[in-house]
Amino acid sequence: MNSIRQSWLDIPADSHFSLRNIPFGIISTASDPRRRPAVAIGKYALDLLEFSNSGGFRQSGFTNTSVFENSTLNAFAALGRAAHRQVRTYIQDILAASGPYPDLLERNYPLRERTLLPLSSVQNHLPLEIGDYTDFFVGRNHAYNCGVIFREPENALNPNYYHVPVGYHGRASSIVISGTPIKRPVGQILPDPTAFPKIPVLAPTRRLDYELEFAAFIATGNNMGERINVNDAEEHIFGYVLMNDWSARDVQAWEYVPLGPFTAKNFGTSISAWVVLSDALGPFRTKPLARPAEAGDVLPYLQEKNQESVYDIELQVIYQTADGDKAVISKGSTKYLLFSFAQMIAHHTVTGANLRPGDLIASGTISGEDSGSLGSLLEKSQAGKVYVAIGQSTRMFLRDGDTITFTAAADDGSGAGLVGFGEVTGTILASDY
Repeated sequence: MNSIRQSWLDIPADSHFSLRNIPFGIISTASDPRRRPAVAIGKYALDLLEFSNSGGFRQSGFTNTSVFENSTLNAFAALGRAAHRQVRTYIQDILAASGPYPDLLERNYPLRERTLLPLSSVQNHLPLEIGDYTDFFVGRNHAYNCGVIFREPENALNPNYYHVPVGYHGRASSIVISGTPIKRPVGQILPDPTAFPKIPVLAPTRRLDYELEFAAFIATGNNMGERINVNDAEEHIFGYVLMNDWSARDVQAWEYVPLGPFTAKNFGTSISAWVVLSDALGPFRTKPLARPAEAGDVLPYLQEKNQESVYDIELQVIYQTADGDKAVISKGSTKYLLFSFAQMIAHHTVTGANLRPGDLIASGTISGEDSGSLGSLLEKSQAGKVYVAIGQSTRMFLRDGDTITFTAAADDGSGAGLVGFGEVTGTILASDY
């Protein structure tokens, strides 16, 4: 397919949902509350259930159209990457100017009216039912910055960091769609960490933070007792979303030794609504962060043939205070990962652990190499030592009524359009404690 094909639809040049993207999601509308699959294209959502029921796939060769009758994308994801590619390419052909199927939708005005729904009129829902959620810690710059804050530069990274994709299992039930408010959590905190004896209190977190992350949905899993080869792992990925892993830093500081985060992160994790398929991100591949020479090579099961195994997607963090001050406080890229998602999957299954369609794998916080590209307030405020400017306001950590919005988009300058994720946003509500 020619990468600079244009659509017969009017798609703004700054739209995240160009013809080259075609991300998948789950929608409902006021007139039809059924949750059903759709793709985003420009200012519209193409209702795949109505399109399929109206014979829209009759020329596609795709016979598993019953998956579009489901309220999640799990069944579609489980068909595998070849099926995803077939459907995405067919939809691109239908929407392309001078495409091979003008009578299916372009000239079929009644069907266009029924299936092309303004994005402003649809309600988005979680795109897949999430069975398990694993959060990794492979954003090297963030890991180093946190290590410096809590230890010292010489011991910022643990000895295993360059050898194993470190991760923990999170709470799948509290993953929510973009736009869902987040209530300030309550937990055990130390009012004075320097005091002795160290006696905690139960209180609303005073150090609520965001974490800028990238995440992959699993398409096809593996049987228990089997491993996924690192060079086959990308075939097991359905697509990617943007993520905010909200974190209570004072709760985390008290509880994380010896087993890692728990209630500091289980209260809410937000993801963007549209799943961008791996094929759409192909032009933006790049190499992971370089490893120090003294670390040596990773073990053979993590060694990839494809050296360009991460993506360079531009990230933004937009902060809006409860009083209305608003500013972009961070700009970064998904390229600042030490391990790829293929390596995360290979490591996750090295024991024979079984992944399933709909499982979510997250990168951990992504920070760049300067103060303008940090992925959390913990880093930007140096753990509450300096203020972060937001317009006329300042913050160290999130206050009630504040809103955080992440955006992500990639552009190779070809003129073919952006491949973006829309946004993931959330507003902090006061605790009722």
